[in-house]
Amino acid sequence: MTRSLRILYIALFLGLLLALGIWSLTAFGNFNRTEQMTLLNGKWAKAVETHYDDEFPIKRLGTNIWAALDFKVFNEGRPGVILGKDQWLYTDEEFDPVANSEQIEAENFALIRGVRDQLKQHGVQLVMAIVPAKARLYPEHIGAQTPASLHADLYQQFHAQAQQAGIVAPDLLAPLQQAKQQGQVFLRTDTHWTPMGAEVVAQNLSKTIAAQMPLNGTPQQYQTAAVKTEPYKGDLTTFLPLDPLFSNLLPKPDDLQQRATTVVNSSADSSSDAGDAALFANNDIPVALVGTSYSANPHWNFLGALQQSLKSDVVNYAEDGHGPILPMLKYLQTDAFKNSPPQVLIWEFPERYLPMKNDLSEFDPKWVANLKKSSDTNNQNLAVGQSN
Repeated sequence: MTRSLRILYIALFLGLLLALGIWSLTAFGNFNRTEQMTLLNGKWAKAVETHYDDEFPIKRLGTNIWAALDFKVFNEGRPGVILGKDQWLYTDEEFDPVANSEQIEAENFALIRGVRDQLKQHGVQLVMAIVPAKARLYPEHIGAQTPASLHADLYQQFHAQAQQAGIVAPDLLAPLQQAKQQGQVFLRTDTHWTPMGAEVVAQNLSKTIAAQMPLNGTPQQYQTAAVKTEPYKGDLTTFLPLDPLFSNLLPKPDDLQQRATTVVNSSADSSSDAGDAALFANNDIPVALVGTSYSANPHWNFLGALQQSLKSDVVNYAEDGHGPILPMLKYLQTDAFKNSPPQVLIWEFPERYLPMKNDLSEFDPKWVANLKKSSDTNNQNLAVGQSN
């Protein structure tokens, strides 16, 4: 290499570094500093570093290229997603094996029985909405990778365990399988059900509740209307980091029809209102709902579908991103539950969470142990009673 070529090579290299450096400074255009971020406590420097790392153009370029290679060459995404056929995506939680799954299932179901007992002590009737896996409802779109044997009969086993424990848990698999002939009950690119799927579940839960534990009070009329239909990029597309360079490779967004449920104003006179107040005097909250993002996220309108089907107000204690068990344990410790327990509590519980480990470190270990122990004691008493 001649001296001139070396100088040219060095100049091009330095020019490239300078261009990339200037380009990367654009990342600070949308950086927002809060009052808590100061130089002295180090939070400002950490926030700048994190923001720069997330927005660094070369990192994004490398991420996009690598994701595109995985997607097109190996038909894979990042851990968290399983690529199916026909642009369908599935969560890998419905496919992967789980270490010590039998022990985890036993521990989680002991907590479920303990919750049942806690609710019973407060006069609350538990109704479990065991949500079938998306892979179970739409196996025709699964690609080469199939669910591990753990998931083969998980829904049926979970449902049978609930029945054996005396927990009201209507079968939701058959109604959803039937409903999918008329429309989509789960989103193609998302973990969750569609508003139609949520409505099917709500209707079946309300039939069970009406037959076995009619709600107190005068029915309240609700109406649901379609708001708008918009393209919706499901949560599973986040495991395909192809934006912005290879956005064209992403599965086509779902068409999500938003729904809204509102109460119908009653023309009843004041004497009727007084009668309603008397009926609800001993039980101000007819129905409570605890669960996951299937219940918490307003996109699916599960709360509204329940209100319309039950013809009753429903108080929602579901949480997004914490699974079904943690929100329930939190609810049991609230003043709302202790002071104003509902007549019926609906616990929305996706089947895939039964063999999943929960971090219960935020709860008193003795309290959690007593929950499990109370269920064991009740089972022993039940066995003794049956033997006699």
